Amino acid sequence: MENKIEVLSTVKIQQSPDLYKIVDALNRTLKRENLMFGLALDKQDDEKAVFTIYRT
Repeated sequence: MENKIEVLSTVKIQQSPDLYKIVDALNRTLKRENLMFGLALDKQDDEKAVFTIYRT
């Protein structure tokens, strides 16, 4: 069985120390809906974060 991950949306946002809490809450709440959320620092701008929504 092949497990595909589809990127639904990606957005750059202002970095904040508590952003990971939102991503964690979304992942815990919506995993049954086959949704996954990611957060990474922007490689070009340390003040920005990249928020991505995936369908699993």
